[in-house]
Amino acid sequence: MANFCFARVATRTRASVGKFERHIERKNETYENMNVDLSRTPMNVTFKGCGNLTYNEYLDQLVDQGKVSLRGLKPDAKVFDEMILDVNTEYFERNGGYEYACRFYEEAYRFAKQLYGKENIVSAVMHADELNTAMTEKYGKPVYHYHLHVMALPVVDKEIKWSKRCKDPEKIGTVKEVVHQVSHSKKWKSEKALDKNGQPVLNSKGKPVYRTSYSILQDQFFDHMAIAGFADIQRGERGSTAEHLTVTEFKVAQEQKKLDALEAAANKKEAVLEKYDKRLKVQKTAALTFQEIDEMGSSSLIGKKISMTQDEAAKLKTLAKEGVTSRPKIIDLTRSLKQEKQASAFWKSRYDELREQTKDYIAAVKHAPEAVKNFLQEIMQKQMQEFNRRARERKNNREER
Repeated sequence: MANFCFARVATRTRASVGKFERHIERKNETYENMNVDLSRTPMNVTFKGCGNLTYNEYLDQLVDQGKVSLRGLKPDAKVFDEMILDVNTEYFERNGGYEYACRFYEEAYRFAKQLYGKENIVSAVMHADELNTAMTEKYGKPVYHYHLHVMALPVVDKEIKWSKRCKDPEKIGTVKEVVHQVSHSKKWKSEKALDKNGQPVLNSKGKPVYRTSYSILQDQFFDHMAIAGFADIQRGERGSTAEHLTVTEFKVAQEQKKLDALEAAANKKEAVLEKYDKRLKVQKTAALTFQEIDEMGSSSLIGKKISMTQDEAAKLKTLAKEGVTSRPKIIDLTRSLKQEKQASAFWKSRYDELREQTKDYIAAVKHAPEAVKNFLQEIMQKQMQEFNRRARERKNNREER
């Protein structure tokens, strides 16, 4: 199994952060995530905390001390970043479990400090008390999902310059002060994609291609951990929705997949049982009918002749007629079944051919979707240009006539 590492960031407002604070700091008595084992909560590791203060109180303290600024932000602005650093559960189970996870996420916390600055991190907690039910079933023992929650402030250095209203002309336009501004949009700016020669990558319209900030974050996290000695992990899949899910959402999605698979298996089993139940009813009916035929006149054997009652004779005639009338239907059904099998074989052959013909394209889309997209856009653009050229030629020909 691939050891994918993920770095996901979700933004929180001052009004909404309390809910997530209660989950991260384990301040609730009950949890929406029913897999939380409170007996293991003392094993959670706090790399950075804010003491007895709430997240909002800690932020107010930083503002009062002049260490960060909320200047110009609206009351409902996104002020906090909740970054979740994660690797699939089985990675830790194969490498020593809890102790290995502690070492891994201690290094992951160093990455977070480099990214945000230690003073801008409000809280950093490794959870070790959330049960992974799928892995528990696989290993036959409790297996826990280790991950790191980092609540931080996206701070950027903002230069405040002297305006034209300054009385000293020499100061106008120069830096008056540098403010540590909370700004999610400036912290997570996209960057231009560069090729192997360091030149900007352009799309089919000649415009620069940008790498999203979260894609850059994934690269940074993977590179940091690999350099630190955790070389057996892999970067999270590019474009994967798992990069943007919270831990709880990801677990719900995994459990839903499991439920869907079980439901599909149950439906399949039910369909098979229903099929055999119908076949059994037909066989029972046929067996009773054959038994009735065999018993007709069995008590009145005289030499090679068989005598039977009028009711038995009438029933035998009815059964014989049903057999005669059913024979064409059976022949038609047999012919239809043969045709369906032939059609099925034909379409399967066509499917196999198409899959073989498109395997390179599918592989390219999987590994380099953006490049394939740009390539197709270029082809479509060229086709449209050719179409327009021919249309102009036809128009010119008509005008010349």
